Amino acid sequence: MIDMSSSDRKRKTGTAPETGDGGPPKKPRAAKQSKRKGTTQSQQNPVWPEYFNNLYKVFKALNTVLAFCSSRKNFAITFPVVRTSVEALLHAPLDLEKVAELKALLPEVVKFAYTPRTELRIHSDQHVGSSRRERSPDYSAFQTAGSSSSQVNDVDADEHVLVLDFIDISRGKKATGSGLAYGLPPALTPAATKKLVERRNERFAEAVNELLRATSVDDDPVTLLQAAARDHIPVHPGHKSFRKGALSQLEAKGKYKTVPDPDRRPSIEEVLGEIEQQEWYLEQVAHKRVSDAKEGQLAVIDPPLSEPISQALRQSRNITSLYTHQVQAISALSRGRNVIVSTSTASGKSVIYQVPLLQSLEMDPQSTAMFIYPTKALAQDQRAALEQLLYACPGLEHIKVFTYDGDTPQELRAGIRDTASVVFTNFDMIHASILPHEDGWRRFLKNLKIVAVDELHYYHGIFGSHVAQVMRRLRRVCAAVGNRRARFVSCSATISKPGEHMKSIFGVDDVEEVMEDGAPSGRKDFLVWNPPLKDPMDPTLGRLHSLTEATKLMRFLMARGVRVILFCKIRKSCELAMKALRQELTAEGRLDILERVMSYRGGYSQEDRRRIEREAFSGHLLGIVATNALELGVDIGVLDAVIMLGFPIGGLASFRQQAGRAGRRARDSLAVYVADQLPVDQHFVNHPEELFDRTMDDLMLDLDSKVILEAHLQCAAFEMPLTGEDEAYFGPLMKEICDTRLLRDKEGWYLTHPKYLPYPSRHVSIRGAEEEKYSVVDITQLGKSGGNATILEEIELSRALFEIYEGAVFIHQGLTFLVQEVSHDTKMAKLVRSDVNWITEPRDFTNVDAMQTYRIREIKASPHRAFYGRVELLTVVFGYFKIRNKAIIDAVDLDTPPWQRETTGMWLDVPKSALDLMRASGVNPSEAIHSAQHAFLNRFALANDLHTECKVPEKEYKAAPSQRKRPARLIFYEPSGKTGGVAVKAFDHMNNILRDAHDAVEACDCEEGCTACVDSPSCKEGNVVACKAGALVVLKALLNKPIDVDLLQHDPVDSAEVHDTVVEATSVRAVEGVEVESA
Repeated sequence: MIDMSSSDRKRKTGTAPETGDGGPPKKPRAAKQSKRKGTTQSQQNPVWPEYFNNLYKVFKALNTVLAFCSSRKNFAITFPVVRTSVEALLHAPLDLEKVAELKALLPEVVKFAYTPRTELRIHSDQHVGSSRRERSPDYSAFQTAGSSSSQVNDVDADEHVLVLDFIDISRGKKATGSGLAYGLPPALTPAATKKLVERRNERFAEAVNELLRATSVDDDPVTLLQAAARDHIPVHPGHKSFRKGALSQLEAKGKYKTVPDPDRRPSIEEVLGEIEQQEWYLEQVAHKRVSDAKEGQLAVIDPPLSEPISQALRQSRNITSLYTHQVQAISALSRGRNVIVSTSTASGKSVIYQVPLLQSLEMDPQSTAMFIYPTKALAQDQRAALEQLLYACPGLEHIKVFTYDGDTPQELRAGIRDTASVVFTNFDMIHASILPHEDGWRRFLKNLKIVAVDELHYYHGIFGSHVAQVMRRLRRVCAAVGNRRARFVSCSATISKPGEHMKSIFGVDDVEEVMEDGAPSGRKDFLVWNPPLKDPMDPTLGRLHSLTEATKLMRFLMARGVRVILFCKIRKSCELAMKALRQELTAEGRLDILERVMSYRGGYSQEDRRRIEREAFSGHLLGIVATNALELGVDIGVLDAVIMLGFPIGGLASFRQQAGRAGRRARDSLAVYVADQLPVDQHFVNHPEELFDRTMDDLMLDLDSKVILEAHLQCAAFEMPLTGEDEAYFGPLMKEICDTRLLRDKEGWYLTHPKYLPYPSRHVSIRGAEEEKYSVVDITQLGKSGGNATILEEIELSRALFEIYEGAVFIHQGLTFLVQEVSHDTKMAKLVRSDVNWITEPRDFTNVDAMQTYRIREIKASPHRAFYGRVELLTVVFGYFKIRNKAIIDAVDLDTPPWQRETTGMWLDVPKSALDLMRASGVNPSEAIHSAQHAFLNRFALANDLHTECKVPEKEYKAAPSQRKRPARLIFYEPSGKTGGVAVKAFDHMNNILRDAHDAVEACDCEEGCTACVDSPSCKEGNVVACKAGALVVLKALLNKPIDVDLLQHDPVDSAEVHDTVVEATSVRAVEGVEVESA
């Protein structure tokens, strides 16, 4: 809608002309009326001046031509092509000014601008791979012919093309607001094309009526429209007026033509005020919360620290006093207590275990310490800080500190064992290298005084359960070499019940919690940012893309010297965001900012990641685009702002951890949550208080898993034979497992079973089986003078399948590469650098099928059963889409080998009576099953280590019937390569989980589902295919509870438009001798 002032005085009203040769279209019948904002039937429409009736004729002709183009795959919608057809319909010239008036009237709908010719390509210069389809037409085939006398520069030396199109969603089922990744291929039927034309005509009429109502009686709406249109006449980029306009835009930036120094940046409050004045700000802030600055709370430690330690703190860290939580923790450790500190990010937690280490070394120079970190980056970061502290402490300069991880060369390991006072390591190395060779570590373990575990909240689920057993093995070996004096200290982000979690991980009872944060903090603004509607008068078009909003906000902040990190949920989003920033900053001429922005994620080489960390810590970087690889506390220097793109897969804990990364030096800071269109995100937009006030779930461990316990008992028996006394470490299940799974010698010692020898730890992966990796190699410079191939990164098999097929666009640091060749034998993909303007998305499916039943269990008070057994996963990538602006521009077929793997799982078959009821009531069975699966997992404590078959919206809402029918079955499986016994745990507790899920869904007050009932932040398909009422039907049917049919009054028309993809589940072959277990 055009921008103009209004006195709000009403114009003359009456009945608007009906659809015909002029005037707006007729209103649809009430039964089918759109839910758009705008006029209602009860309102009288203004009488249209004749000028608007004539403009409407132009719009109708343009609409007809563009709708025809939309119905043809990849038809070029350049202005010269469109103009010729429109003029033929009008029998009159089509002037630029008239199109500009339409643009001014419908700015969100009409696209009318010069676009680089390369932006319209759908094939690369290099022909990569083969397509079994006919190549799609190239836009270069269309030339200017027979247009009117008004001159339009169609293609120039810079190859810019004038494009005219309508921006709306006209392709595919259930696209609106569904959060689909992209639109379905444009292939509109004649009926759909007619419907599209009518909808656009109606939208034009609404815009004219709104303009007429908003115009005061003293103003002429035609004059206002023509004045506004002058700003919408496209200017060719090569024209001097365009360059002048671009220069004036830079000058408008004023003091931000150069990035201010960090100390001179504006306050966050000033920046937010400036954002609200921008043209692109359309009330995106759905919620705002401010945390006021807090003064630090100091305390005096008694007895005081020695002068050398005080001096070291002053010189290396500029620390002259300690905060209350630091004093409390250090004092507790000095009294022999074990301690967990659960305070905010950047509250000085590392001092809490560094000071006791220095005290131990002062008293006994033979003292040793073990600092355990979840990532190598964290360990490197903290090691440097400790070395600096030791170097500044008189008498302790000689203390040797080493990193001992998988990257430590074999030839250095013996020297570290013999000479180290402090090692920085991880649980993988303790499990696989230190404990199996405890005889070489006895000097170190005998003198071990401090064991510090940082980021304790990282250890939960199956991995945390393995870590808990590793810690028990460590304590057992220490005790065996005569050391029962080691103190344990851990640090964590704010979690619920930190003391209980530490007791579970360490197996100790004497734990003191430190939770009162004494560190100062600056003011922090927190925003919930909901992208605006594409067209406020037509909500069916959906919202602007969250990635576009996030990168726009990031550019705005960086230009003002605000150092910002953008967190993305997955690696691909991370690279797409970096690609967008690269394009946008280049277009704006802000190369000074671009050179200070980098992406950071898993998969990059160790050298690349260390380089990025150094760049960030030095303060050079203005912006970092990252996955959760930086969610943990790697010190990457001062960050002023955090932008979270979508709700994190890790849930509320990850959300708060990411938000805490800004303001690490007590300055004012900003955290912005940019919501996706997905149901989970929109739930938090509507209920933002939950982000701040909702209690976090307890971190869960499975200390009773016989699978995990047996694995570590085999390892422990190798380290030193087990006896009955070791139940003190491994619990009451130990004896049964030792008697049945280990060997017992004549003296009663339990020994490792021979099948685990010679090294049991090699048979036990605490993170799951390590995947094969593919090398991604850039061969662009190969064959050129001095050119070499470069390994960009290594990616796991499970990702390689979906990212490095021939023809794929691979993105690294925001730069695009084309995959030229993939060798599955050598596990290598060869790429060439190419500036393509599309991305690729695999066309694939994964079937999760129950293959053999091992166990059957009754569902309490129900005739139905639960099953446990072998599950097969089959993934096939059969092609890929080329995608630009969320629309498919080409589809290519591939012939790749299927990926098969086996695992274990449990399943529940949906009764036929429930299927029949849902179909009769208009409930989509696939939506119901998908939601019921997430409802079940939401009530299972170890759900993070159990997967389900998520329903894909592109398949479930496909316009044509799908040949791939899935059984009506709730199925849950362990990720292949992981053996933690999680599926059997869910099976054993199935009755309680099923009833809890039913009760949670039935009691939840939400209408369409939320994270408290049927939605999951970890759903791979964004919870788009979902139905809360259907989930309740499935759960009630399995539990044999009565179903209220009145609750299932779904729209039968909607249901009829969706093809059924579910068939009745058939029984799965059982192994011989299986009996039904009682509930």
